[in-house]
Amino acid sequence: MCELLGMSANVPTDLCFSFTGLLHRGGGTGPHRDGWGVVFYEGKGIRAFRDSAPSIDSEIARLVSRFPMKSCIAISHIREANVGAVNLENTHPFVRELWGQNWTFAHNGQLENSADLPLGEFTPVGTTDSEHAFCWLLAKIKSRYGSADGPANDRINYWRQLKRWCDHLKGMGVTNLLFSEGRYLYAYCSTKLAWITRRAPFGEARLSDAEMTVDFGEHTTCNDVVTIIATHPLTDNETWKPMESGQFIVFDQGQVAFSLS
Repeated sequence: MCELLGMSANVPTDLCFSFTGLLHRGGGTGPHRDGWGVVFYEGKGIRAFRDSAPSIDSEIARLVSRFPMKSCIAISHIREANVGAVNLENTHPFVRELWGQNWTFAHNGQLENSADLPLGEFTPVGTTDSEHAFCWLLAKIKSRYGSADGPANDRINYWRQLKRWCDHLKGMGVTNLLFSEGRYLYAYCSTKLAWITRRAPFGEARLSDAEMTVDFGEHTTCNDVVTIIATHPLTDNETWKPMESGQFIVFDQGQVAFSLS
């Protein structure tokens, strides 16, 4: 299985601390040696980094862990391959354009008969069940709503529909998901996801996979709100909230905008 990492914040925030914990699991403290990737949103644009090498051995991963690229939404993934060869085109997160927005998608799990999902005009580049599911989801969104105005005019029902489509994928196998169009971060739990929201008064956090501690109070203001979502908690001195199986959460600027179990 793979591992996921996501961030939603109300101010541009770097992912260096959390990403450092994740990269150690990519062939160091964990078995996820089949590639890694991360996408940072910056306005309508994205910064995307991927490597089919284990993150623990990747110079690109070390660059990302040291360089403070600040974003309000970020999605990262380390891969333990079960469907598709180990190569760059099969490395998450996957990115597609819809309605002038960059959609980003990362999946932990394995889906049966994913090739049976109709794709519409979206075509996978690689051979993973994950990318096929992503293309299917975008095709469903475009077919049902036609333009970005549909979701914008009825957010709650749109989010309920997104959950139903995620439930459909869950019926095909393990489906832990993080995806975004740049405004909201969507998290869906099939088996394992946990999250933590950090806000004032900020304290000290200690990684469980690396000898690294940070006092967030030295790097934040009293108005900052930052939520981190991960397959497994990345710190061992904080209390993370586990998601329930079948739970769908929408994060907006670091806070929960919608949750449905």
